[in-house]
Amino acid sequence: MPSRPLRVAQAGNEAALPREFAGHEFVAPALLAQALTHRSAGSPHNERLEFLGDALVNQFVAEALYLHWPKADEGALTRARAELVRESALAGLARELRLGERLVLGPGEMKTGGHRRDSILADALEALVAAIHLDAGFETCRSVVLPWFEPLIAALPSPNKVGKDAKTRLQEWLQARGKALPVYAVLEEGGEDHARIFRVGCTLAEPSLASEGEGGSRRAAEQAAAGAMLELLDPP
Repeated sequence: MPSRPLRVAQAGNEAALPREFAGHEFVAPALLAQALTHRSAGSPHNERLEFLGDALVNQFVAEALYLHWPKADEGALTRARAELVRESALAGLARELRLGERLVLGPGEMKTGGHRRDSILADALEALVAAIHLDAGFETCRSVVLPWFEPLIAALPSPNKVGKDAKTRLQEWLQARGKALPVYAVLEEGGEDHARIFRVGCTLAEPSLASEGEGGSRRAAEQAAAGAMLELLDPP
């Protein structure tokens, strides 16, 4: 039996609330408002929605991977799902949707750049998924949410490589061919204290290649640089 939208009692004047986000027009805009409200801004906030959205995201991604890789074993599917639903991946999707610009935060979180923090963005994305589900039902929610993940699924490495970070995969590629390991160096560091940005270079002696990557930490920037190097060595 197809799922039916859950209608919830709403208080206040809904006419003044925004109704559209991420391609979905809300019948109950108060759900959208709640999904975008961090607990620091008071109640109703998005933590309960986040709980439900987490389960929905895991189900959508699991089903998509099952269909995408018909011959992959359970271990590969589990590792791939973990890659796609981890905090940094969800935060990246939230940034693509410009979710941070719509968040309602308390004064303290505003001052410390909460609208850019991975944990807050990832939680809000899950809350948004739950809000769409409660507003329009399971099938509509899936049709809205799955396209967000399709580019990430398409970019996954082969099932036997998934779950290994870019630096590990680059090291294994070089070692298998008897080549020297890469050298990483910080090229630039900037940004405010609560939102640092690192630019790191990755250099190979043989073959003679160089790549760069950026991230919110040196480690993240090194991973980005290693990923860029892998694309040079073994383009899709």
